[in-house]
Amino acid sequence: MNKRFIFVLLTLIIAASMMLSACAPAATEAPVVTEAPVVATEAPTEVPTATEPPAPAIGSADHPIKVLFVPSVDANIIVTGGEVMAAALNEATGLTFEVTVPTSYAATIEEMCASPADTMAFIPGLGYALASQLCGVDVAFKAVRFGYPVYWAEYIVARDSKFQTLADLEGATWGYGDQGSTSGYMVPAVEFAAAGITPGEQKQTGGHNQTVTAVYNGEVDFGTVFYSVPLNPEGKPVFSYDDFVAGKVTDDMYEIPAEAIPNCAPDAEGKKLFCDGWRVLDARANIRTEAPDVMQKVRILAISQAIPNDTLSFGPEFPADVRAQIEAALVAFAESEAWGSSIGSADFYGWSGIAPATDAEYDMVRAMVAATGYEAPK
Repeated sequence: MNKRFIFVLLTLIIAASMMLSACAPAATEAPVVTEAPVVATEAPTEVPTATEPPAPAIGSADHPIKVLFVPSVDANIIVTGGEVMAAALNEATGLTFEVTVPTSYAATIEEMCASPADTMAFIPGLGYALASQLCGVDVAFKAVRFGYPVYWAEYIVARDSKFQTLADLEGATWGYGDQGSTSGYMVPAVEFAAAGITPGEQKQTGGHNQTVTAVYNGEVDFGTVFYSVPLNPEGKPVFSYDDFVAGKVTDDMYEIPAEAIPNCAPDAEGKKLFCDGWRVLDARANIRTEAPDVMQKVRILAISQAIPNDTLSFGPEFPADVRAQIEAALVAFAESEAWGSSIGSADFYGWSGIAPATDAEYDMVRAMVAATGYEAPK
């Protein structure tokens, strides 16, 4: 074997040894575990949020109480008289009031339901019945007129008519002003239904005066209109409300005494209808000028059940403590001279006073609404 071959072989052996040594696993040591340094931290600071200022108190200058009046008379008269009331209530309570006359009865109800915590309204019994069912409007007072917290409907016929009782009106032609009229249509409709009486043809006349005229002219067999208690020759009502409640009123007391009827006629100025000193105040007196002998031609057949007068009602969420202040102030205002230049004025609503009212008193109005299917105009 020559020397060159031996040299090459040794060189390959040495290289192989070195490669095997490099491929061998390296000796390992136990891993060193290090902990992350603990950094002291503080609770995160909350970013302040914007807060809204508290709402102005109801009755403050920035949040006045809305006093709503239905537009049954001239709006200018309502606003002028309403401001007198608002000033008196402000002086008594320190609260601020804003007089508002919505465009309709329905709009008044809508406003009360839309603003339940800051509205009070002078609304008729029918409007109250609808509003209480719709959103919980609550009654506080009812109107008193000439000592009466109620009024009535009357059924009228020709004086020489054969009709003597309501039952006789079965199939008879009925004249009434409007289906939205409480005394002119709704109450009679309820009473007919309760008595099982079905009138015949119905004719809508357009108003109380027109209904009286229709009976006077023989165009209908009977009519339904409003009734007011007549005054005696001393100028006092024939009977009081206390007499009525006590059951002391007899059927003959609703009408002028029979012996005075032949002498019924308008006064010299044509403004009043008298019968030997007795004054007629029901719907018949409204056509005294065009029909001076209306009393000789038209008589009362029957009087309806009592109908509760107009109301002062509050929104369903009106604060009780604020309401109590207003109620006390209204009672005092009703006794003041200023009342006569406000809601007590004959040109305004003619309230001679107020009396506490309960929701149950308007159940008969709700029955009337249910019986007739009446809905407030949109």
